[in-house]
Amino acid sequence: MPAQLQASREGQTLVLTLSNAEQRNAIDPVMYAAGIEALNVAESSTDVRSVVITGAAGMFCSGSDLMRLQAHRQADPQVQAQNIEGLHSWIETIRTFPKPVIAAVEGTAAGAGFSLALACDMVVAARNTVFMMADSNVALSPDGGASWSLAQSLPRQLATEILMCGDRIAAERLHALGVVNRLAEPGGALTMALALAEQLNARAPNVLASIKELVGDAPHNQLATHLASERDHFVKNLHHVNAGVGIAAFLDKRMPVYE
Repeated sequence: MPAQLQASREGQTLVLTLSNAEQRNAIDPVMYAAGIEALNVAESSTDVRSVVITGAAGMFCSGSDLMRLQAHRQADPQVQAQNIEGLHSWIETIRTFPKPVIAAVEGTAAGAGFSLALACDMVVAARNTVFMMADSNVALSPDGGASWSLAQSLPRQLATEILMCGDRIAAERLHALGVVNRLAEPGGALTMALALAEQLNARAPNVLASIKELVGDAPHNQLATHLASERDHFVKNLHHVNAGVGIAAFLDKRMPVYE
C-alpha cells in the first residue's frame, strides 16, 4: 500500500492518520501536501474544532525515508531542498492553524516524526513511546523545525543533547521536561488525545485561536508589544458573541454552547 494520510472524523475532531506500514509510517512529499490540504479545508469548516495527528498500526512516525534521501544524494541539491520546503510548509501550517492540533503518539517518533509531534500544540504519548532525534545518527542535521521547537521548550543544554546525541528518549522523561502533555497507557494515546480534543471543542473557538497566536508570538515579542497584543485580543473576544454566551452561562450556573 502506498504511503498516505488518512482523514476521518470523530465528532468535531478531524483525525489525520499517517499510514505507511512498510516504512513504519515514514512521511514523504505526498503526505506533506495532503496534510496542508486537509488543514486548509478544516480551517474554513465550522464542523471541525480540533485536529489529532496519529499513526497507523501502533506506530507514530519513523521520520523520512532514508532510501529516498540516499537517492537524492545523486540528484541536484535543489531536489532535496524542495522536499524539505514541503515538510516545512506543513509544519508552518500546523503552527499557524487557528484550531488546536494534538499529536497522539504510540511506538516511535523519530527524526521528522519527532519534529511533527513537536509542531503540534499538545502531545499525548503512550508511556512506552520512544522519541529520537535520529538525524545526527546518520550524519544529518535536523529538519521539520525540531531545533526551533526544542530550543523554545527546553534549556539550551538539553536541546543540544537531544539533537546531537540522537539517543532514544522515553516519553516519561519528555513528560517530566514538559514536552509531552499527557501520558497514556500503551494503546491508549489516541483515545486520550480525542478526549482532550473533546474538552477543547467545548470551549470558544475564537479564544483558542487567540491563545494559540499569543503563545506563538510570545518568544519574539518585547513585553510592551505583547501586552498590546493581549489587550487587542481581549477586547476583540469580549465583543464576540461567545463572550456573551460564556458570561451568561457562568452567571446562570449552566454549561455554555459556543458558536
